[in-house]
Order: sequence, then structure tokens, then C-alpha cells
Amino acid sequence: MPARRKARKRALDVLYEADLRDRPPVEVLAGYLQRIEQPRPEHLGYAVGLVEGVAEHLDRIDELIASYAEGWTLERMPVVDRNLARIAVYELLYVDEIDDAVAISEAVELARQMSTDDSPRFLNGVLGRIAEYATR
Repeated sequence: MPARRKARKRALDVLYEADLRDRPPVEVLAGYLQRIEQPRPEHLGYAVGLVEGVAEHLDRIDELIASYAEGWTLERMPVVDRNLARIAVYELLYVDEIDDAVAISEAVELARQMSTDDSPRFLNGVLGRIAEYATR
């Protein structure tokens, strides 16, 4: 698994836990980091950046997802999908070195591995619309 995909998976783990426990992502991240043994994986820095970035911009990210997820509310989305979308939208809007297509395809691939059969197509559509919005 490529390093950035591992980082996205770790970020998803933290955001998923924060979402389920209704805790701030940065608080859950602190506990997660305490449990990781030394030496820490090289990709951990990118994972931390994703969690902190999503947490910092969560209101704007959720607003965009809710606006572009036609017929779906954030609350109705599977927790995995909601948090994969958050990571991807953060990358689309705030991480210049990640191409839009990469951010979308990584979210779709993780959804294929970890969520429902319909999740990859759903995320691809929502994220594609947000990417179009972001490039205007």
C-alpha cells in the first residue's frame, strides 16, 4: 500500500473514531498518537496533517459535502463514507501538491475496500462535483 494511502487510512481511523464517539478529532488524534509504538511510520506526519486539517476546516468541508451530496444528509451517510469525503475534500481544497484526480481516486479506492458496494460510485460523484466547484 502506498505511503499516502496508509496515511489516509490512519486519518480515516481517527476521524471515524471521533465521529462515532462524538469527540473532537484532534483530541482523538492525541490518544491515537500515544498508542503508536516507536519508531513511528514515515507516513504518520501526513496522516496527522489530514486529521488536523479536516478538524480545522470541518464546518466548510461538511457544508460542501452536504451541498453536493444530492438527496443525502451528512447524518444519513455511512460513517466511513462521510469521513472519506472529508479527507478528500480537505485535499481538494487545501493540499496543493495532491492532484484532484488522486484525492478522488484514493477516496474511491478506500471506499471500495471498506464501505458499501454503492459507496465508490457515490463518493466519486460527490467529490467530482466538489472538485469542479473548487476549480472555478
